[in-house]
Amino acid sequence: MAFAPVGPEASFFEVLDQHRASLLAALRRGGGEPADGGTRLASSSEVLASIESVIQDVITSLARNKAPVFTIDNRSSWENIKFEDSVGLQMVPHCTRRKIKSDSPKSVKNFALILKILSIIYKLVQSNTHATKRDIYYTDSQLFGNQTVVDNIINDISCMLKVPRMSLHISSTSKGLIAGNLRYIEEDGTKVHCTCGTTAVAVPSNIQGIRNAKFLLIVEKDATFQRLLDDNFCNRMSPCIMVTGKGVPDLNTRLLVKKLWDTFHIPVFTLVDADPHGIEIMCIYKYGSMAMSFEAHNLTVPAIRWLGLLPSDIKRLNIPRDTLIPLTKRDQMKLDSVLKRPYVTCQPFWRKEMEIMADSKMKAEIQALTFLSSDYLSRVYLPNKLKFGGWI
Repeated sequence: MAFAPVGPEASFFEVLDQHRASLLAALRRGGGEPADGGTRLASSSEVLASIESVIQDVITSLARNKAPVFTIDNRSSWENIKFEDSVGLQMVPHCTRRKIKSDSPKSVKNFALILKILSIIYKLVQSNTHATKRDIYYTDSQLFGNQTVVDNIINDISCMLKVPRMSLHISSTSKGLIAGNLRYIEEDGTKVHCTCGTTAVAVPSNIQGIRNAKFLLIVEKDATFQRLLDDNFCNRMSPCIMVTGKGVPDLNTRLLVKKLWDTFHIPVFTLVDADPHGIEIMCIYKYGSMAMSFEAHNLTVPAIRWLGLLPSDIKRLNIPRDTLIPLTKRDQMKLDSVLKRPYVTCQPFWRKEMEIMADSKMKAEIQALTFLSSDYLSRVYLPNKLKFGGWI
């Protein structure tokens, strides 16, 4: 049975409401955002025309007795990435490119696979049908070898065509979960009403409505998300929404967070482990990733704030050292990498927290808070952070 959402008294949300007002003021100063929610999709005719243009280039090369080549923006180099605080990581206008040649032993198979998937996409768009990435893999699993090959080629095609991945009529099975004050309609017309109780539903691909939520909390790990549900956090903090991408977020989870922000402009917070990988996951939600930098406008939410677990919280709360975990060499390399990212320069408080971690050479999982009490996270830590503005 779902608990009736009661939530705290109105005064609890005063600082949150002030934060939202400041976010809205910043939006107005910046000229606001598209009324359609910010996601820029391509029409079916545009996608078909782009594919036809690519195939025409292949035919023209063959007619001239030249080996066809696909040219794709190089997304593996920071030299091709620029940072804007209002958008995040995105491709520079005139970036270096890589060539996938049909006459090169190293790339001929990749060239053929791109052609095959382009053909599949063309038929999907033309017939107004959809397929999952997994469906495409199973059209010829021996040829593709593994799912990652298909995933990478789809991203390459999206980048090459300059078309958002959603417009290719290819979806991926959502791994994320959502709970709280949200109702929406699935693409097949099914009405879904998320509850404030102890259950969650899979992240949807289409959202229709929301009920006065005060904030959105992104939770890094599924275990923490489930614990908050078990502790009835959504009900006690109602009205609110919780989302988890179960680690590194998939495209659907990132699109959902972006859609919620663009449409409703409620404060968005992250709850991640105080370790380099948790910080990087938070950065993906906020500023995007190098791999998907060509679609930054559809995926990033620069308004996101870091709610916890902060490295400074570890000392402030007197969490015992024996509950902490030493940074591994891989952790230290990841931390050094994040500290060098272009967006860290505009986040001095984030840098300070990461330097605290680097100096201590220790990391902490959110579960370390259970040393204080089994429900400290849901009953003390998060409510106090939300009430008194304990985010950066």
